[in-house]
This record gives sequence, C-alpha cells and structure tokens, in this order.
Amino acid sequence: MKAPLGRLFALAIVAFLLAVTASAASAQQTGEQGRPTPQFELEQNYPNPFNPETRIPFVLSEGLFQDGRPVRVTIRIYNMLQQFIAAPTALGVGGGEGLPVDNLEYGVPGRYEAYWDGRDRNGAQVASGVYFVQLTVNGRTQIKRMLVAK
Repeated sequence: MKAPLGRLFALAIVAFLLAVTASAASAQQTGEQGRPTPQFELEQNYPNPFNPETRIPFVLSEGLFQDGRPVRVTIRIYNMLQQFIAAPTALGVGGGEGLPVDNLEYGVPGRYEAYWDGRDRNGAQVASGVYFVQLTVNGRTQIKRMLVAK
C-alpha cells in the first residue's frame, strides 16, 4: 500500500510543478501580449481582377499611433519580375488626397484606400497579368497579389 501512495504523492508533486510552470509561462505571455503591438493590414484590392483601375484598402490600427506621432506609409506596385511599376494615389487623407502614397504621413488610425489607374510610371496602360501591391508602414511590409485582366 505504501508504494501506490508514494507514486501518487510523486505524481501529485510533478503535476503541481507542471501547473506552476505553465502558470508562470502563461503570465509571462500575457504580459508580452498585454502590450499593444503596432499593427496594420493590407486588404485585397477591388475589383480583382480589374480593368483599368482598382482601389487598395488598408487598415492602420491604434497601436501604431501610441506615441502620438504619425506613421509613414508607402504603397508600391510591382510586376512579376519585381520591377517597380507605380505608386498609387491616396484617397480620403486630409492633406494627402491625390498624392502618391510614397512615404506619406497618416495621423490617425482607421481604414484607408489608395487608387491605382492601371498605368505605369510613364503613363502607359499596363498589360494583363499578375501584379503585386506592397504596403510598407514604418518600415514593415505586407504584400498581396492582384490581377489585371483586359
């Protein structure tokens, strides 16, 4: 009878130690996750496929603005060869409406859009095919694919 009680006691101690360790790890993760992390999201352009123009929505979360300073946003369009094609223009941004989204300052969180007319930097209509939109916010980047169909 002593052997089973000894084993049960040992198992109880191991379970207790595992629970304490898991609780400490959980508290540590909560502390790290409790701090707001800067976030943004590049949403899918619409319409997609498109011809000849499209809108590119993106979201800037509150965590980006905690220090009270504006964030810098750049949007670039690349072809399949990773060649820079164009910078879309800003929509719905006070002081930035119609400007290329190229290191453009955004002062408040929210959902924004950029507009691309399907033309390259020289003003020529781009060919049908796959293109990539790259959103960079304060040096961090997200990329989505979009399709031009004629």
